[in-house]
Amino acid sequence: MASIILKSVSKSFRDSQIIKNVDLTIEDGKCVVLVGPSGCGKSTMLRLICGLEEVDDGEIFIGNRNVNDVPPASRGIAMVFQSYALYPHMTVFENMAFALQVRKLKKDEIEKRVNSTAKILKIEHLLNRKPKELSGGQKQRVAIGRAIVRNPYAFLFDEPLSNLDYSLRCQMRYELAKLKEQLRTTMVYVTHDQAEAMTLADKIVVMKDGSVEQIGTPLELYNSPANTFVAKFIGSSEMNIFPVSFVNNVKNVSVFQTETQEQISLQLKKEFSSSYDVRKKYYLGIRPEDIEILSTDNGVSFENKINGTVVLSENLGGEEFVHVALKNGVLITVKTRKMLNKSSANGVCLGFSSDNCYLFDDNGDIIFGIESNSKQASIIS
Repeated sequence: MASIILKSVSKSFRDSQIIKNVDLTIEDGKCVVLVGPSGCGKSTMLRLICGLEEVDDGEIFIGNRNVNDVPPASRGIAMVFQSYALYPHMTVFENMAFALQVRKLKKDEIEKRVNSTAKILKIEHLLNRKPKELSGGQKQRVAIGRAIVRNPYAFLFDEPLSNLDYSLRCQMRYELAKLKEQLRTTMVYVTHDQAEAMTLADKIVVMKDGSVEQIGTPLELYNSPANTFVAKFIGSSEMNIFPVSFVNNVKNVSVFQTETQEQISLQLKKEFSSSYDVRKKYYLGIRPEDIEILSTDNGVSFENKINGTVVLSENLGGEEFVHVALKNGVLITVKTRKMLNKSSANGVCLGFSSDNCYLFDDNGDIIFGIESNSKQASIIS
């Protein structure tokens, strides 16, 4: 195992800068997940680490060794691609053993490594089959097994589950989580899938346009996003964010107003002394699961209420996503386990607590939010 360190790493293709001065430390034995929209540079980062692309500026260290000029085969890295990339004419055993044979390991050592890895992945009964005889999930296990037998310093995964159907993806995610605990090897994992990122990562790196927006544990990013981009990207469904303007400040309560003239009161800590500008636009954030659809008989009192009209309701069985339009056209999503009463679906009242609110400035940077270790409102520096 080894740590991976990127120092001021940049990469361009022609006139386009894909990676912009990135600093990143991946601790020995930890799993770091890279997330972000398509084209943000996630896969390019993997290719730079493993040596398939050359760094334009900066340095990459694997362990204590600068690997900028080290060829891919000598970096001690094993990469698992989105495509399985198995040799179709070889059996599962031969696919897994090939890299070891190239390194001229002894036959008994090769058999020992392949058999023990096959047992971990529960594919020992498939060793004599060829890839065309395997399911998608089985092929992905073989691809992962081919990486494990090499005993690398680190594993690089480039969206390895994206070709699988939903059921297989959930199963393989579970298997990867168990494998991570067993191997304790440094991992860098690229994915678009929220569930993969939240369940597999020791640390998540959120990227946008080649730059790192925020780094933290899954719960830190979920509870304490640095800006509106991270707030909307982490979480399923994404955080509701809509414009508000400052009205007044009475004692520890700051009152904001939506464009529909409905007011929202945020209870602030006493040490919060920042003043707001009535001329600026702010953005209020609230997660779908922290909003309730109110009815006259629910007996719940909220300090903040907004009226809207239901435009779409997605019933998923155990939960429902209700999309509500405010008067100004802003859409708010509510995640609830209480099925919506269709007779009241035209007009609804949404209620939420200020303890669950986030406030962002006009640039989208966080002003006020929820600490990761508490559900009480507090300042995020």
